[in-house]
Amino acid sequence: MKIITYNVNGIRSAISKNWLAWLQATDADVVCLQEIKATPDVLTDLHLVEDLGYQHYWYPAEKKGYAGTAIFTKRTPKHVEYGCGISDFDREGRCIRVDFEELSVMSVYFPSGSSGDERQVFKYRFLDEFGAYLSELKLAYPKLVVCGDYNICHKAIDIHNPKSNANSSGFLPEERAWMDGFVESGFVDTFRHLNKEPHNYSWWSFRAGARGKNLGWRIDYNMVTTALEPHIKRAAILPEAKHSDHCPVLLELDL
Repeated sequence: MKIITYNVNGIRSAISKNWLAWLQATDADVVCLQEIKATPDVLTDLHLVEDLGYQHYWYPAEKKGYAGTAIFTKRTPKHVEYGCGISDFDREGRCIRVDFEELSVMSVYFPSGSSGDERQVFKYRFLDEFGAYLSELKLAYPKLVVCGDYNICHKAIDIHNPKSNANSSGFLPEERAWMDGFVESGFVDTFRHLNKEPHNYSWWSFRAGARGKNLGWRIDYNMVTTALEPHIKRAAILPEAKHSDHCPVLLELDL
């Protein structure tokens, strides 16, 4: 099973940059999207998605043009779960999950705290409450893939300049400690499981030609429960896809 996570920073914007041709060429089984910034009714290209063999499930934010998640899948899920039951997070369309016979796949858009203290507090609350939700969820769904934009660089290797970003949201000690605990609770960072090399990033600022210089952050992950660890076949970041300030991250599982 080939799974991709991609923060598209606006699905309409991505489609205008030939995203559908990329989707066809990639031929993934499941594509988890974040920051869709749209409701499906405003998209005129959905028939093209369906022509590629994808069913599509959407969980947009209540606020127009903001946040939201979606999952495109070539396999028919036995169940689709919209949200996590925590109203503040569900209003922003933070997560959607599809369940198959072999495993469950979730698309999650963790909040950013970079706009100020209020949103950083909201982010910490999300980490606490959503983290507790995931701890319960993996008991019910032991083969779980949690894809998405976590808005956190876990280790110094995951950010281009750890010293100057030591006090930046996304690389704060509390956030990184949460990632430590998340992994220790029974999740595997599939990219780092197979790739130990530095300079692998999934997001770059639009400022100062950061992407061309590869001055990036690795904040997009395909995390799996330890029950799926033996099935990890391949993991890769795909920086050549340029429809967003993020790039897609690939996971292949041998089921």
